[in-house]
Amino acid sequence: MQTDTHNGNNNNQQRRDSVAQWTFDTRAILGRFHLWLEDVEVKWLRPLNARGRKSHEFINISFLDGRIERLFAMTGAVTALGTQLFGRFGEAKGKDKDKDKSFINQVKKDADAISAYAMSESLWFLSRQIPENHAIMVCLGEGLMPKAGETPEMGSNPQLGFGRVYARPEVARWLDQHVVQLLNDKGYRWENFSADLKKASITVWGAAIDTLENTSRFAKGKETGPMTVLHIFNQPLQITRPYEGYVGNLFLPKEVVDKAAEESILISFRTPRAKVVTAIEATYPGIKRENIHVWTLGGESRIARIGDLWEDWKKQGVHIVEDGWVLPTTNKKTFNDSGTYAPTYAIRAWKDEQGETNLLICDGYAASAEALQAASLARMLGLEAFLAIFTSNFKLPYNKEQYIMALDPEAQDFKSQLEKVIGQPVDDEKVNKYKDMIRDGLEAGIPVQRVSIQADDFFPEKSWDVLAVSGYMREDPYSGSPGVEMVEPPCEIKGKEHSGIYRVTVRMASPNGDKLIAFTLKLWEKTIDQSRLVFLPLLNRFLGGEDYQNRPVRISDSGRIRNELQTLCSEALEYLGERTIRMHFDRIPEDVISSDHRGRLLEILQWYKKHHPIWFSWLDIASPDKQ
Repeated sequence: MQTDTHNGNNNNQQRRDSVAQWTFDTRAILGRFHLWLEDVEVKWLRPLNARGRKSHEFINISFLDGRIERLFAMTGAVTALGTQLFGRFGEAKGKDKDKDKSFINQVKKDADAISAYAMSESLWFLSRQIPENHAIMVCLGEGLMPKAGETPEMGSNPQLGFGRVYARPEVARWLDQHVVQLLNDKGYRWENFSADLKKASITVWGAAIDTLENTSRFAKGKETGPMTVLHIFNQPLQITRPYEGYVGNLFLPKEVVDKAAEESILISFRTPRAKVVTAIEATYPGIKRENIHVWTLGGESRIARIGDLWEDWKKQGVHIVEDGWVLPTTNKKTFNDSGTYAPTYAIRAWKDEQGETNLLICDGYAASAEALQAASLARMLGLEAFLAIFTSNFKLPYNKEQYIMALDPEAQDFKSQLEKVIGQPVDDEKVNKYKDMIRDGLEAGIPVQRVSIQADDFFPEKSWDVLAVSGYMREDPYSGSPGVEMVEPPCEIKGKEHSGIYRVTVRMASPNGDKLIAFTLKLWEKTIDQSRLVFLPLLNRFLGGEDYQNRPVRISDSGRIRNELQTLCSEALEYLGERTIRMHFDRIPEDVISSDHRGRLLEILQWYKKHHPIWFSWLDIASPDKQ
């Protein structure tokens, strides 16, 4: 009995010590969002020690030190929590996709704005803890292009995209200048940028970010899927300007690819699926074809692009995972309307109740940031990822798409080459459209002309490392991770007031380890409305009617507003010289900021420019003749 009590006391002390360490290391982010860390639970999914001994909680698993890893984990938690609570979850539920398109789109954009703002603010405070000559630079992000169900006039979604820099002021200014040069000077290429980094002895950690994956599911109130994904690399990606496109991807267990090589089968995205099945059967002798499960995106909008892919698999007698299929490894219902990243965690072979071998693989396509995130995740899960750059045109089937981006847009016979791939005559307008898409990829440094692409092709140094952070707003059926859960509702008892206590789960994976971290977080503001203001961007608050003229103005307002403009309406910004950003109000789509709000936004920016000219010297508001 005494031993049990002693062990209980030890466990309690270890828990208190753990919470204290996490609180100390992440206090900058906790303080920014007015949170109190109540508890931390760590579950190792893949131990750091290969011999299977229990990994100590505070052993770092990546190229980052333990404190920075914990800050990234808290970044994922805060983004998931803030988005779930204040991102208008489920407000588009039951709305008609045609009649209520504008409303649905605004809900999605508001959700994206909250998630992007929470992550951006977290990264800003995190960056104050990294070494002085280091910086975090966003290389790939989601949100530049309309998603399924959206139209081009709806504009980009709030996002963290290429060139966003988080570092100490001196390093951030230096890096910002060189990013602007990459954007504006065609003679300044990746090689120049890389050489200048080395000369200045600055280390850049690249990032691929999707602050809210499955935004549509979030807006419609779906119980599974919404999550935030951040991949941080030990070097920048070899990308030189904002880019978002589509990427064909085929993900297989490494043992299948190795066995294929032994059987003289070359695996790439272009490999006929019949040969892929042959490789699978050679790897898992006796596997039934109906036990080969292929997860791919579904829905009518994708028939033109990957309908033939579905048919290719069906001809082999395999199972195409349908929406609502229960994944045996987690006993959770899957979905295929979006979300190509999370299924990567479910790719594996297993034995069912009858002792038969089953295998899940992924095929199809994804948006560029998701594809790279999944491809860099694959290596640490014992998978191989094969990619092919697609166009942003959904008119052609995948087996034609995989050839178009590899064409030379400057070739004199480009039109005839394009017609040969498509199989029909093409008018000049379409020819120019395809040329522009290929040029966009080339100018951004995307390896569009490679037959088969892997994650290595995006890095200047083929030896790279990564830390993958996922924060779950709702349950994830592919890993079984829970979403944000309420532990205790808001309390109104005097002296104990708070806005609620919540449990938030984050998954943190690297080639060296994989763990789930459950944070219990208390919002220390007395009311939920006060907590909402903490997570709401300044400009959103001002556009919503908050008095910006009579509130205390801080120098940080300048950085926050600059950050928010880059997040909310990136297409309206023009970068001039080293430090100036020109705002073009006529470039803001109505669905991004309404005309009424646009007028108020102009008043807000003019007021700040007039009353705080030094702090806002970076801002230039385009006059009508410049618009």
